[in-house]
Amino acid sequence: MPDVTRRMLDLLTLLQTARRFTGPELADLLGVSERTVRRDVDRLRGYGYPVEANPGPGGNYGLTAGRSVPPLMFDDDEVVAIMLALAANSTADSQRPGSLGHAMMRAYGKLDQVLPKRLAISAAAIRSSLEADSFMTPEIAIGDITNIAAAIHDRRELEFDYRRGTELTHRRVEPHRQVHHLLRWYLVAWDLNREDWRTFRTDRICALRVRTSTFEPRPMPVDTAIGLVRRGVNRNSREAVFVVSAAAAEVTDMLPFEDLTFEPLSSQRTRVRLYCEEWHWLLLILSHLTADVEVESPQEWRQRICEFARSVS
Repeated sequence: MPDVTRRMLDLLTLLQTARRFTGPELADLLGVSERTVRRDVDRLRGYGYPVEANPGPGGNYGLTAGRSVPPLMFDDDEVVAIMLALAANSTADSQRPGSLGHAMMRAYGKLDQVLPKRLAISAAAIRSSLEADSFMTPEIAIGDITNIAAAIHDRRELEFDYRRGTELTHRRVEPHRQVHHLLRWYLVAWDLNREDWRTFRTDRICALRVRTSTFEPRPMPVDTAIGLVRRGVNRNSREAVFVVSAAAAEVTDMLPFEDLTFEPLSSQRTRVRLYCEEWHWLLLILSHLTADVEVESPQEWRQRICEFARSVS
């Protein structure tokens, strides 16, 4: 199957050289027929690229002189996806200047201004049809996200102060990945002082500085960075197992913000595993379920929850 996207990018690259090409020249350079070239030119025009065609025996193609060229080729579905993502996440923090939420809010308000006309109309229509409820997450400085990304790319050490409760520690690390997990941003890094892998909540990082010292990436002890984040988040927790009289999709709908593992037992019975620090938290999670539930483990938590249920019945 031909790679249409690759061919379209190659065509756009040729047209951006400022010279003009005949149909046969483009067909030869791209390895396609002249009919395919004409079809691809029409596609580019549909995406908003100002491709000019001069008909006749000496006909040729080129980008209209003096016209700005959109930097990316978005299709309708991509514009919808971007607008929905921005709408859903732009209300996630305080939206103070410099925060991730503030940047997303500004992008949400101006995206249609930088799109080709046809896509701008679609973006504006999507925005006018949406309302998004706000939900508060820890505020992230978008400058920190950018600096961490640059340090990971350039393999440079990071230095920062890290807040955990009332404790403030100074850390020097080799950054590996940024991870988004359960509405939180984390930095996965090798801690040079503790000589071990650590996960850091990005919202708890302050006085971040990219050092000039470089490093060679180390192999992680697990397959993915998100696996390290889960291990770090759950290091003081215990695994809880319970069976819900509902399908896995229904359980997900009832517990949308929990890190769950499912084991379907039947069409209407699902075994669920998650991690909690103590039985009170498990009780709170179970209170969101609208189906019958049976706690399997830990046994002492099961006993505590049963005693609580009897005391309030």
